[in-house]
Amino acid sequence: MSHVLPSSCPGWSAGATTRVAAVQLAPTLLDLPGNAVRSQAAIAAALADGADLVVLPELATSGYVLADDREARSVAVPASSPVLLGWAQACRARPGAVVVGGFCELGDDGRLHNSAAVVDATGVRAVYRKVHLWDAERHLFAPGDGAPPVVETAHGRVAPLICYDLGFPEWPRTAALAGADLLAVPTNWCRGYRPPGERPIGQVAAMGAARANHVVVVCADRTGTERGVEWTEGTAVVGADGWVVSAEVTGEGVAWADVDVRGSRDRRLGRSGHLWGDRRPDLYGRLVAVDAPPTTVALPLAREEVAVPLAVQAEGEPVLAPSE
Repeated sequence: MSHVLPSSCPGWSAGATTRVAAVQLAPTLLDLPGNAVRSQAAIAAALADGADLVVLPELATSGYVLADDREARSVAVPASSPVLLGWAQACRARPGAVVVGGFCELGDDGRLHNSAAVVDATGVRAVYRKVHLWDAERHLFAPGDGAPPVVETAHGRVAPLICYDLGFPEWPRTAALAGADLLAVPTNWCRGYRPPGERPIGQVAAMGAARANHVVVVCADRTGTERGVEWTEGTAVVGADGWVVSAEVTGEGVAWADVDVRGSRDRRLGRSGHLWGDRRPDLYGRLVAVDAPPTTVALPLAREEVAVPLAVQAEGEPVLAPSE
């Protein structure tokens, strides 16, 4: 169950803005020591440039295209690792600084997880284990079994999600209903087809999550090529109104934005509406029913109605699965 971790939140006042840095890195596959140095240096540089909250990519400490369990274990670390403690040490350079970054976690039970840590100067505040595992990730990692933790920080309530989690609208909504003001999303978006002039599909998902829940969404993608896989370079900061408020980042770099994190809590719409008050949870039960039957949809030019469950393509676009 989501929870809020207490903090004294010194120095904040209504309308205050938070300087957010989404860092686009090129981790080196299987180079745990080198990635630790690179990530800590990136954090230090962002904080020196005025960042209050820094978000790093998914699996920033290990690289993504891990071939097998042996490789994954060679770069897996517990949440108490010196790697994450190094992030905490970097946070001491700026009062209230917060870092959210992805790492390959070795759990106490020996299982591996695709995880994200929320860190400040006091240490690791929370760890989230990715629940929705993408494609071959399920052959390396055990899925998480808990909702995103909502961590009270000096800059508002921050909840981590990871990459593919954004493809499930229930998950950002779960964090938002638990009190999150900002979703920090370490991600590794593989480069795929994109029509000319369009944003990366991952950014579109982030925009939808921000708009639907009135939360800030900060996505830190990666760059480079790893075992033939190219990355989207979709790093972006999305305001609570659903619009991207940061500049495009090419190669290694930082997407910057100043956001009113706590302003996300005002969910009034128009003169009488309210994003939470207008919900109809009494009608939503089927969305989370484990054994819900498939939806019956009338296909264009079809002679009869057929039951077709929703499927998800590689780029996250909902499609109708063919009937048998």
